Amino acid sequence: MSTSWSIQITLVQLMQEKMSVVYEVTVYTGDAAHASTFHNVYITLVGTEGQSESVELTSWLPSIHERSVKNCEVKCSKPLGELLVIILRKEHHILFPNSPWFVAKVEVKSPMGDIYPFPIYKWITDCEEHYFREGSAVLLSQEKHDITKLCWTKDIVEQQGLFNWAEYKSGLPHIMKAETYSALPLDVRFYFTKTIEMGWTAVKALELKLVEWAECKEKFRSIEDIQRLYSCHRTEISDYVHDHWKEDSFFGYQFLNGVNPMVIRRCRALPQNFPVTDEMVFKGSKQRLKDEMKNGNIFLCDYKILDGVKANIINGKQQYLVAPLVLLHKTPDDKLKPIAIQLKQTPAEDNPIFLPTDSEWDWLLAKTFVRNADFNLHELSSHLLRTHLLAEVFTVALLRHLPMMHPLYKLLMPHTRYTLMINFLARKFLISDTGTFTTFASSGGEGMLTILRRALSSVTYRSLCLPDDISDRGLEDVPNFYYRDDGLELWNIIYRFVEGTLSCYYKNDKMVQDDQALQDWINDIYSNGFTCEEKTDIPKRLNTVKELLKFVTMVIFTCSAQHSAVNAGQYDFIGWMPNTPPSLERPPPSRKGEATEATVLDTFPSIDVTVHGMATAWLLSKQSSDSEFLGNYPEQRFTDDVPLEKIKTFKEQLKILHLQIQERNKHLELPYTYLDPEVVENSVSV
Repeated sequence: MSTSWSIQITLVQLMQEKMSVVYEVTVYTGDAAHASTFHNVYITLVGTEGQSESVELTSWLPSIHERSVKNCEVKCSKPLGELLVIILRKEHHILFPNSPWFVAKVEVKSPMGDIYPFPIYKWITDCEEHYFREGSAVLLSQEKHDITKLCWTKDIVEQQGLFNWAEYKSGLPHIMKAETYSALPLDVRFYFTKTIEMGWTAVKALELKLVEWAECKEKFRSIEDIQRLYSCHRTEISDYVHDHWKEDSFFGYQFLNGVNPMVIRRCRALPQNFPVTDEMVFKGSKQRLKDEMKNGNIFLCDYKILDGVKANIINGKQQYLVAPLVLLHKTPDDKLKPIAIQLKQTPAEDNPIFLPTDSEWDWLLAKTFVRNADFNLHELSSHLLRTHLLAEVFTVALLRHLPMMHPLYKLLMPHTRYTLMINFLARKFLISDTGTFTTFASSGGEGMLTILRRALSSVTYRSLCLPDDISDRGLEDVPNFYYRDDGLELWNIIYRFVEGTLSCYYKNDKMVQDDQALQDWINDIYSNGFTCEEKTDIPKRLNTVKELLKFVTMVIFTCSAQHSAVNAGQYDFIGWMPNTPPSLERPPPSRKGEATEATVLDTFPSIDVTVHGMATAWLLSKQSSDSEFLGNYPEQRFTDDVPLEKIKTFKEQLKILHLQIQERNKHLELPYTYLDPEVVENSVSV
């Protein structure tokens, strides 16, 4: 009897196996080291015609290696129809309950040979069920199935549990809430390679500072003393800066192609508080200021945002920071040269206007105060606020409101890589109460917060959009302006990429207006990035496809190209301290004819301030070996044909621009490389 029943059961099993269909599952752990897990992992397939049983994947053994691939079969009694969702779950492990597992993507091959990709690129840290939709990008209004709508809900709930807003300082953009390193979700932390390299780079920076000099609070006694310090680390461009820093033409050049090309604007009328006369700047010449301004040859750099800022105290010594006005003239040979400098905003007898015809040391000292002002405004406004802090706002809002299957999520995620982590480190080590900038810059401490608040109040949407910004500053036809030339090329290439990608998802303006996830994202940016200031023109809602394309282009440009423009050249222009001193130890001159070389040396910062400034600039300028450059998307989040084709075209256009920049630079005395697509990273990651 038992033998008969055994035979019947065996026959039933054979018939079931013959009637079953098999789905082939391939799981990739991607490029994250230590991505495997001790846990047993289970997968469930969900389709339009049903779902599979929960099936255990092939055993996963922890590995230090990257790109692990595992295969398994999921057998079903009948086809599941069109695959919609997979459900992944880690089984609880008593010895390693919190062991995380990084999933790059899952591919499922149906019995009919169809391949269903599921791009994931996430760490799974708990033992809950995690739902992942098939890889096609969609808007919520296009979802037809309850299970895919559930994916939206689950994704948003999970993300909003991980990513929350916090106030950093009153009046500044909000940040991601994370009190400690361990509070950062694994998805936004450095990969293992990046972590090691950041530590190594910091060690190299310490070598650069030379331990015996890092704590030396003495003053430099000669330019040769600074030279000896500088010789420990040099670049080709920093050597050029070293050789030309005193020259007026190079002083002017830096307003266009240095690390802060954000201040200069064409001057059509002199500010009332800058009483420059023809006799001052064109003595003995037939040229007149009025005519030169009319002809578009006069330019102004006004640092009024620094006026009245409380300067730092370093090593017990009062530091100094001025709010200068600089007038520049475009010469017939297309060079930009300073023709007048006023170091404080209010005209007065003890606030003279310095001129190139003054003594060598008077003029050099005036330019030195300008370069120090530019350093502080650059680091806090152009660099920290307008790239790092805004990129963090874009990122947190994205993670809180746009689920994985949303086309904007897929498009923008590569441009958020490492941003939250690097900003966390910056707040801890650079701008904290004991941070390097706070300790060694003339605007460190209270002054830093004043500048950041003023800078945020001055941010306009047009100033974040390069074509508008260049136009508003009247710089469309300034010669030898490579930041503008390369930046506009990049802006247009990015815009075409964004247009080609998003236009296949947003067919009309109503689709933009009705996309609640998109509207929540943009409103979150407005509310948390710009503290709801009504006077700002930052949009809090998008109503047309055209508005959407421009805003997304601005986000990508800010996180990639703009950050590269204001960050990558820091050591090049700051490494030789006399060109860009981080702090100054004497008040600005109140009379002419008194400055000497000794005055300039005494005004320069002390040795320890100099070496810390050099080391920080070197650290911030250093790229890591796992950098991802513009147009390179190793995490293939899009699976649809149109965006994949647009990515290919994007890369081709960036390659053409790279070759054009390379060719131009061959003929330049000082090459401009910071917006070459091959050195522009996708995101604010350093």
